Amino acid sequence: MARFRTWAGIALAGALCVSLAGCSSTGGKRAEDARKAAAAHGRAAVDTPRWTVAMITHSGDGDTFWDIVQSGAEQAALKDNIAFLYSHDDEAQQQAQLVDAAVDKKVDGIIVSLAKPDALKAALARARKAGIPVITVNSGSEQSKAFGALTHVGQDESVAGEAVGEELNRRGRKKALCLLHEQGNVGHEQRCDGVAKTFHGTLQRLYVNGTSMPDVQSALEAKLQTDRATDAVVTLGAPYADTAVQARRGAGSTAEIDTFDLNAKVAAGLQDGSLGFAVDQQPYLQGYEAVDLLWLYKYNADTLGGGRPVLTGPQIVTKDQAAALAAYTQRGTR
Repeated sequence: MARFRTWAGIALAGALCVSLAGCSSTGGKRAEDARKAAAAHGRAAVDTPRWTVAMITHSGDGDTFWDIVQSGAEQAALKDNIAFLYSHDDEAQQQAQLVDAAVDKKVDGIIVSLAKPDALKAALARARKAGIPVITVNSGSEQSKAFGALTHVGQDESVAGEAVGEELNRRGRKKALCLLHEQGNVGHEQRCDGVAKTFHGTLQRLYVNGTSMPDVQSALEAKLQTDRATDAVVTLGAPYADTAVQARRGAGSTAEIDTFDLNAKVAAGLQDGSLGFAVDQQPYLQGYEAVDLLWLYKYNADTLGGGRPVLTGPQIVTKDQAAALAAYTQRGTR
């Protein structure tokens, strides 16, 4: 898999070089200077047609992770002269209806997350029948190809979970709790399955109502009060990490809080020691590359991945790396 990631990166770099007038020391600099100048003036760095791309995700309101994905997509859209439409709904059937609406608008490309793939299958079949290229992001990598997508951009959730299990082993943890905040999300289950596969200790799962942070806090606090042997809690999204810290405090527990995903608050928590480690899947890159890959497909019939996902993670981030990433989290790109 490491070899695949390396060649995928080389392929992407090569494709971008073709689109930006060469990768020589002078040509690359001229292209980069042109891109920066265009961005500074709010205009595209290319003269391709004004294509329209719709991104439809399973995000709920106020989710900082998806804010970062959207930011990356918007930056790529600006560079690529693309009209970018973003919509989201955490109810799977509503998300499917948003995909249908994009098909009805006859957009030039669709980007979609597949947290609950079965609900999106018919809508994506309509997109395929209409000849609209699709790229999946973040979740649903196993269903992406079968649903007719060009490629999937994101991390392999099982591999990411395995990395967490290995990190817990390195830290000497014996009993961990996997906090699932969205029932039915296949990616979340894959993360916990991955942790269980490599973790040498005991792993339990706690399902909570992720739409209510007070409910999340009270449920976790009660669990930590009754199970003092739990020495690690793994949350599956950055917004839940701080809530878990508060629950630990209320329960008088000494369990380490670790989390999937990164934002400014998580970076600060890593630095002050209230969090142990985070798993970064680079959401900005997911949005940016999804838009860029649709542009490359429309412009040059390029595809990337060779039938496999284009991986953006996982990267284990600890206190040692948090300071270096703090500036990027503050501006909303990590």
